[in-house]
Amino acid sequence: MEGASPPTQVTAVLRLLGSAPDGEGRAAASERLLELVYDELRRIAARLVRRERPGQTLQPTALVHEAYLKLFQGDGVPGRDRAHFLGVAARAMRQILVDRARRRAAAKRGLGRARVTLSEDAGLDSGRLLEVLELNEALSRLADLDPRAARVAEMRIFAGMTVQEIAEALEVSARTVDGDWAAARAWLSREMRRDAR
Repeated sequence: MEGASPPTQVTAVLRLLGSAPDGEGRAAASERLLELVYDELRRIAARLVRRERPGQTLQPTALVHEAYLKLFQGDGVPGRDRAHFLGVAARAMRQILVDRARRRAAAKRGLGRARVTLSEDAGLDSGRLLEVLELNEALSRLADLDPRAARVAEMRIFAGMTVQEIAEALEVSARTVDGDWAAARAWLSREMRRDAR
């Protein structure tokens, strides 16, 4: 990714977070991590927000901050290295968007459903507006069948991660990611067409 944070610095801070006791040390390490990955997280968030329907009010900066807070709610460390952390952050952003879509749908009693447009790089009927909830449900069904392919699709669609970045995050080869992505893309396209009927 252009403007990517130095992977070794991110990994070092994540390790520090893992060993830091609660309090100032953990807070300082968390702030340092945000400094290192903020631009990348903001790009992911901007991509996701652009795909939302017109008129939505969530801004990329707010999505980054909400996801970051979600990642640090517990005591654990949200990733072992830069690529893994970005994948976890993308999942957190997806969950936030899905939760917002559910609240809107409940508030409107199903009348104004949240929509997302998949970009061409996602490879799934790029011109079609998709329901955030519909995509989330399809990814959940895929995860029941093939958890790794679902993670690959999630990282590709929501985070815009490259094949190499996904391979690093999942600790598999780029060839494996290519295969998983091809399978996930075909399966999701089929599911989305079926759901649209």
